[in-house]
Amino acid sequence: MPRRKQIQKRQRPPDSVYGDVTVTYFISNLMERGKRSTAERIFYDALQIVEKKANQKGLDVFHKAMNNVKPVLEVKSRRVGGATYQVPVEVRPARRNALAIRWLIGYSKDRSEHSMAEKLAGEFLAASKNEGASIKKREDTHKMAEANKAFAHFRW
Repeated sequence: MPRRKQIQKRQRPPDSVYGDVTVTYFISNLMERGKRSTAERIFYDALQIVEKKANQKGLDVFHKAMNNVKPVLEVKSRRVGGATYQVPVEVRPARRNALAIRWLIGYSKDRSEHSMAEKLAGEFLAASKNEGASIKKREDTHKMAEANKAFAHFRW
């Protein structure tokens, strides 16, 4: 951490197809080994599959899925006098987006469809309907925070 100046957050350019910064961030997280064009193709194919299956705009389903997966609370470990407590804390907006993207990508990789675009589309559709593995992860995170509400006074 710097001692003098606050680090400026870099502005990401919006993506070329939808003009959306969240899409750029999602594609960057989806990318492996620097293959951006492959990640873009997977993402845009997934949105086309979503449009065919749901008869809605793919970008709208994507944003609804993102909003449904974003966690509000999480637990952080806090060591107090030799004991470690799981202290519930609110999640910052940037971390909410990061966690939602990470969970959507991670759980879509575990799905059983054939291509990554189909897996991603399936996870988007499930998350937009408030079901699926990424929604379960958010619910588990909230349950853990709720269960440890007694330690909220250890917040720092």
